Amino acid sequence: MTRFTQGLTRTPFYVLTGGLAVIFLYPIIWTAISSVSPQPGSAQVNGFGFGNYETVLNYQAGLWTYLGNSLVISATAVIATLVASTLGGYAFARFTFPGKNALFLLTLAILMVPYATLLIPLMTWLKTIGLNNTLVGVGLVLAVFQLPFATFMMRISFEAVPKEMEEAALVDGCGSFGALRRVLLHAVKPGLITVGLFAFLAAWNDFMVPLFLVGGDNAPLPLAMVNMRQQVMGVIDYGATQAGVVILTVPCVLLFLVLQRHYVNGFMSGALKG
Repeated sequence: MTRFTQGLTRTPFYVLTGGLAVIFLYPIIWTAISSVSPQPGSAQVNGFGFGNYETVLNYQAGLWTYLGNSLVISATAVIATLVASTLGGYAFARFTFPGKNALFLLTLAILMVPYATLLIPLMTWLKTIGLNNTLVGVGLVLAVFQLPFATFMMRISFEAVPKEMEEAALVDGCGSFGALRRVLLHAVKPGLITVGLFAFLAAWNDFMVPLFLVGGDNAPLPLAMVNMRQQVMGVIDYGATQAGVVILTVPCVLLFLVLQRHYVNGFMSGALKG
């Protein structure tokens, strides 16, 4: 097959992927340009500049406070999700116990429970343990919503690892936890990164849970942006809102680009095992 013929056969692929890239990138590019463009009723009314970003920077408690809140919530959600899903996925993949498959199906069934119906019981739980209106409490609640998918991902990641690796560690004197810590965690690194990235993106961008559980200076950036949109008699400052969206988007895009290879490998390991 000549190079010309190969190019013709791959043309539909290039057209499809190029079209999808335009569809997904256009809103981001449009928002980035609009955040520095002159708009009536915003801090940037003449020429291009960063007046809208100054509005976000100085809003109430300040941008850095809201970014710090979002970071604490996301870090708590990621750590809790990784620890719980790693231990749960390892147990489901490597151990045999009565009701194992039923328990796993019950865990996955949580995905079918409507999001909002769990918020009231979780609010009660947070009050009981003294974490109501705290950033750590919000992170733990968000981790709860991530656990079914995360446990599923970690189970198939552990199942994709040859049992001989674990058996060799056991022969060398490691216990089950030692084999997990010294051998298996390195083998399932792509799965860990995939789960961690999903948990971070969900926690970083979540609005509903913080709306119910925290307020004031404890608000993360998404909640602060919504409050800012409604601060003057319902008049929306679109320029500042778009600047806030750009600030929210940049860490997610950078994190995905840095971890993209591991992210794809984490999904592929599970797909090949399945």
